[in-house]
Amino acid sequence: MQWTGLNELREKYLSFFESKGHLRLDSFPLVPKNDNSLLLINSGMAPMKKWFLGQEEPPCHRVTTCQKCIRTPDIERVGITARHGTYFEMLGNFSFQDYFKKEATAWAWEFLTKVLEIPAELLYISVYEDDDEAWDIWTKDIGIAEDHMVRFGKEDNFWEHGSGPCGPCSEIYFDRGPEHGCGKPGCKVGCDCDRYMEVWNLVFSQFDSDGKGNYTRLERPNIDTGMGLERLACVMQGVGNLFEVDTVRAILNHVEKISGKTYGEDAKTDISIRVITDHIRSTTFMVSDGIMPSNEGRGYVLRRLLRRAARHGRMLGITRPFLTELV
Repeated sequence: MQWTGLNELREKYLSFFESKGHLRLDSFPLVPKNDNSLLLINSGMAPMKKWFLGQEEPPCHRVTTCQKCIRTPDIERVGITARHGTYFEMLGNFSFQDYFKKEATAWAWEFLTKVLEIPAELLYISVYEDDDEAWDIWTKDIGIAEDHMVRFGKEDNFWEHGSGPCGPCSEIYFDRGPEHGCGKPGCKVGCDCDRYMEVWNLVFSQFDSDGKGNYTRLERPNIDTGMGLERLACVMQGVGNLFEVDTVRAILNHVEKISGKTYGEDAKTDISIRVITDHIRSTTFMVSDGIMPSNEGRGYVLRRLLRRAARHGRMLGITRPFLTELV
């Protein structure tokens, strides 16, 4: 397990799944196409709903992407904690009515333990409480010891986002070590402390949800996986949060240079530096995809992020326009 830069990790992932017969696609725009259910693309599978449902023929039945995503429900937490952000990249490998659980789990394990050489003993697996098939694949086919396996209920291990394809999922966790734990005797996967970091979510898309609690079994199921690139970089670079990852830290360092402040010296200053670092990532990609500031919809999200970043610049003592220097 060697230190690996974020850009190298992205390429390693996409190349690996190309070797497994996947078509590499560019990231889709942040503006959803022909989908009024989303304001902004917030996951790797979101632009591919019609392929999952068989309503359109995909360019290939095996696809891999690194999708730019924006999520804003926690916008007020961004900056206050070192864990929250609005922009991230989501690595994904997808099967549209092609392979299913056996291949998805085997390739995930191969990528993490063989390509990235993460020690197997540091990885833990969760499955949906009723998914005996996934449990057996992990324990019998892959050979995961049962003391590295856990079962969780619907809240944790059943993936659905409104209406559309959904199903039970299996998550892979990285053990960061007891020094990151809470010290309680019962500390294990699922604990609220920072010891066990969820890295990869393998969704076994078996159903179509109407968003009202009704599920129709898909004739031919799909695979939808998601692994946050910045989160994987945290593991491979031995850092605690996305702001310490090499590419993000480069932006943060430039905020330090412009403001004349040093990150890590003052808690209040750190909040402002993190807000600016995160928001400039989101706003740059939003404008690049044609979104302009406005009083409603995604334009209002952009306007809010820009204003918040500029305000925190003032709080750092920056009195001139400076966001363009970070773009």
